[in-house]
Amino acid sequence: MGTTITQAARQQEPVSSLVVPVILSGGSGSRLWPVSRSSYPKQFWPLVSKHTMVQETALRSHGAGFSAPIVVCNNEHRFIMAEQLKEVGVTGAHILLEPVGRNSAPAITAAAVLAAETDPDAVLWVMAADAAMQKPQNVGPALALAAQIARAGRIVTFGMTPTRAETGYGYIEKGAALDGYDGAFSVVKFVEKPDADKAASMFESGRFLWNSGMFVFTARTMLAEMEKFEPAIVAAVREAMDRRRSDIDFERLDATAFAACPDISIDYAVAERTSLMTVIPGDFGWSDVGSWDALWELSPKDDAGNVSIGDVFMHNTSGSYVRSDGVLTAVTGVEDLLVVVKDDAVLVTHRQHAQDVKAIVAQLKKAGRKEATAHARCYRPWGFYETLIKGSRFQVKRIVVDPGEKLSLQKHFHRAEHWVVVEGTAHVTRDEEIILVRENESVYLPLGTVHRLENPGRIPLTLIEVQSGPYLGEDDIVRLEDIYSRS
Repeated sequence: MGTTITQAARQQEPVSSLVVPVILSGGSGSRLWPVSRSSYPKQFWPLVSKHTMVQETALRSHGAGFSAPIVVCNNEHRFIMAEQLKEVGVTGAHILLEPVGRNSAPAITAAAVLAAETDPDAVLWVMAADAAMQKPQNVGPALALAAQIARAGRIVTFGMTPTRAETGYGYIEKGAALDGYDGAFSVVKFVEKPDADKAASMFESGRFLWNSGMFVFTARTMLAEMEKFEPAIVAAVREAMDRRRSDIDFERLDATAFAACPDISIDYAVAERTSLMTVIPGDFGWSDVGSWDALWELSPKDDAGNVSIGDVFMHNTSGSYVRSDGVLTAVTGVEDLLVVVKDDAVLVTHRQHAQDVKAIVAQLKKAGRKEATAHARCYRPWGFYETLIKGSRFQVKRIVVDPGEKLSLQKHFHRAEHWVVVEGTAHVTRDEEIILVRENESVYLPLGTVHRLENPGRIPLTLIEVQSGPYLGEDDIVRLEDIYSRS
């Protein structure tokens, strides 16, 4: 491959010469709580640019030299993923839905099986949906070399040249140079996240690279190595793929078969055991954006070393990251702090303890706090809703429906609802009636009424919903018809 992946498109390029991007969108990013939660994790937030993390990843592997991406994501995030890809013009993606999380080895195996259905010799570039690259211009040449090596039957990973003794990353020890491929090396070993002393020793040695978690290989090679080391995963994934269901833009893996997969990462399943492993050192400005301290490092700073995002005022403050998503936040007389403010939670910690945020999330989960996993704003395929006020027998929500979208045809056994339109126009089904509700108009839906809400207009529909009744849980929804195939 004599040219870089991102050069001008070849008019008659054979399918097997295209690189297939594989984007893994799993995990909850709990170290970036309270912004990142399992209901809406960090890959769907614009943390380092105007685009979200998954959009940045998709655009990095879009255009000449690439086929449509394969995206593996949680079933609950399917509509968010599809919409975010659409927003940046990434079309034709194959979105594989995991019915249950089983780590990266089963996810990558599923992507390889799907690619092999069209071309067993397809070159796959596997990457996480939530990593940042500040030097994307350096990726093309390294990827071109990796694709060449992959076509020769090896598995390639990119090792990032360390800039410090980092304890939050895994490491790769590079070995001898790979014959015939300038810039590529054999792999001596993978090293788990080290303590501070070990990280310093490895950094000073110059032999170790940060483990980026990116891999390049052909579908044929990866499936052969998986068969060798983890045949149970291959068998379960093949069954899940054979029994998959196509649904709108998604491929739903069979739940029973996929759940039988062992829970194991690709590092443990293959990378640490195969004799085919190769590493290419790279300077991509890479970060896994795994903590608020990492975001502080990536972000532009003022003269005092501060990062300020949102409605923030700082005085006599240095080396701090302060983010507020709406609420006025004032900080004074501190240094090296991380302050993150959401409408339902606030995080304050020293930058040196950024990795400890995960422990706080674990405590919140143990205490049964919904804030550990869910945002006050809940996204749905038709838009979103958020709770404004909640009492023992009533609840007030703001509901926003995107243009052309509609909720399911449904009814409730325990609550009545009153809708007041404050922006846009609503098309409301109420039993046998069809009602057009305009701004400053309202409609009442008694308990048990079969109803549906639609936005027939060209601007978002916003309404205030007042619920009343003895039980107001989201599980009191009986869906009679749903265009999004929800049960």
